[in-house]
Amino acid sequence: MHELGIMTGVVDSVKAAALEAGATRLLKVSLSVGEMTEAVDTALQFAFEALTDDDPFTKGAQLEVKMIRPCSRCLECGAEYEHDRFSMFCPECDGFVTELIAGREMQIDSIEVDLPEE
Repeated sequence: MHELGIMTGVVDSVKAAALEAGATRLLKVSLSVGEMTEAVDTALQFAFEALTDDDPFTKGAQLEVKMIRPCSRCLECGAEYEHDRFSMFCPECDGFVTELIAGREMQIDSIEVDLPEE
C-alpha cells in the first residue's frame, strides 16, 4: 500500500504550507493523480483520514482526488489517444512506439484553510 507513503508526504507538505501562511486549520486538499501511478482513490482517502484524524489542525479535512486517465502519443503516426494502463498500442496505426503524455501526474492542485480573523 504505497498510498500511505504518498499521503504522508502530501499531508506533511500541505500542513507546512498552511502553517507558514498563518492558517488555523486545514479544510480541504485537492490532488491530481495519474492512473499510471497505480494509486487507488479509496486507499488514498483511507490513508488521508488515518493521517489527519488525530491532529486538531487537520481533523475533518476533506480530500478531493482527480484521477487522470493515461494518454499517449504514437511516435510513428503522431496520433494522441487515451487508453487503459495495459493497452498502449496506437488505435490508428497499431504502432507500439508510444510516449506517455498524461497519466503519471501526482500533484497538489490546491488547499483550503481557515485563516485567523483580523
